[in-house]
Amino acid sequence: MIKFHITRNNLTVEGTEVKKYCLRNIVKMDIFEHINRLREDDRKYIWHPFTQMKEWVEEPPVIITEAKDCFIKDIKGTWYLDGVSSLWVNIHGHGRREINDAIKAQLDKVSHTTLLGLANVPSIELAKRLVDITPEGLSRVFYSDNGSTSVEVALKMAFQYWKHKGVKSRNTFIALNNAYHGDTLGAVSAGGVDIFHETFGPLLFRTFRAPSPYCYRCELKREPDSCKTACLEVMEEILKRHSDEIAGVILEPLVQAAGGMICAPGGYLKGVRDLCSRYDVLLILDEVATGFGRTGKMFACEHEDVVPDIICLSKGLTGGYLPLAATICTDEIHEAFLGEFREMKTFFHGHSYTGNQLGCVAGLACLDIFENDRTVEKLQPGIALFNKWLKEVEKLDHVGDARAWGMMGGVELVKDKDIKEEYPWEEKMGWQVVYKAREKGVFLRPLGNIIVIMPPLVISEENFNLMLEIISNAIQEIT
Repeated sequence: MIKFHITRNNLTVEGTEVKKYCLRNIVKMDIFEHINRLREDDRKYIWHPFTQMKEWVEEPPVIITEAKDCFIKDIKGTWYLDGVSSLWVNIHGHGRREINDAIKAQLDKVSHTTLLGLANVPSIELAKRLVDITPEGLSRVFYSDNGSTSVEVALKMAFQYWKHKGVKSRNTFIALNNAYHGDTLGAVSAGGVDIFHETFGPLLFRTFRAPSPYCYRCELKREPDSCKTACLEVMEEILKRHSDEIAGVILEPLVQAAGGMICAPGGYLKGVRDLCSRYDVLLILDEVATGFGRTGKMFACEHEDVVPDIICLSKGLTGGYLPLAATICTDEIHEAFLGEFREMKTFFHGHSYTGNQLGCVAGLACLDIFENDRTVEKLQPGIALFNKWLKEVEKLDHVGDARAWGMMGGVELVKDKDIKEEYPWEEKMGWQVVYKAREKGVFLRPLGNIIVIMPPLVISEENFNLMLEIISNAIQEIT
């Protein structure tokens, strides 16, 4: 039986508590009957995202009932380390009192009023805080609901900006292969993960494609020590020929997350910024996954002192509590939309829950924790531990590449290390490994053959060591 130590709460929990739970409640109800009913109702009524439902119904689902710190607990009483931060949203751990209290206090005032024709206090205060912490020059905040919508806003904003500038030809974008920007149709048009996006091809607008900075599997067949970021040369060729058609370049800075935790080499992002400036196109940075400390700085673009024209934020914005997103642009872009009512320069985009007060107070509390706990400054020991482990796990026979920026990383499993041969998709090798890790007390979700590791930033060294040990053991047992 595994025991975990939750350091922040000074609490020890056991790997399973189901027997103790049942004894306490045997008179009140049959817990097993309750669990089975919930599982059947899940199978009967819920369509899970990114899930092959035929296979889902063949296995009992893990039903979560509680969470503390870096752990989640299922309905049987089993605790798991949350190795993917509940899909990359949880920053400060589950059940943070500061965020709980902020939301509870706001509930006694007002939960939601529209931002169409009205303003509200939390959205104003959060917008100012976001402008203060994002790169200098970003100054106008447009709220939406999630990462996909923040990208939709950015694409439409960039497109309309050029129209207001009198440039009618700039109707498309450069995006990267292996890109993932969300699941709404505009975001999918800028996406480059075929398994996610190919089906919807007839519905999408045209984009130009530049190579992914995927050094382990370089599209241009270069080696890292002699490459000199040749992928930037390809992007420049596209810009030379088509800059008059291109409204902007959109990319995930430093890490293409859902594309496979692909880590760009140093200097790549700065090179893209230079190209955008040289050819007068907008740079849109999708920091939905990379923002809020994930790469070791508050925002990934800070590593290379890059200032985008538009930045997209979500996921960690509320600390993993509520859906909220922000698209932040420069004054120059905002001013292109200013005019008389009759000129129809309004940005005709919005959401019912834009600037929702509960989400905004959660965001404010999340930023307070960053400041008060010095979260980013305290990441360095964890990053050092992670990098050391990645070098060790990369030595395993069936690990082709182990990579990370900061506290977000991936381990790429291969069938043959010498020739970088991939495991067949249908073998579900990544899934086999994460299921084995789950048996040992760590919840993960892979991207094909890539094991994603992205815990809450506040994970203790003890728990992080335990998580990494379990993952390496699972990889060895399965491969």
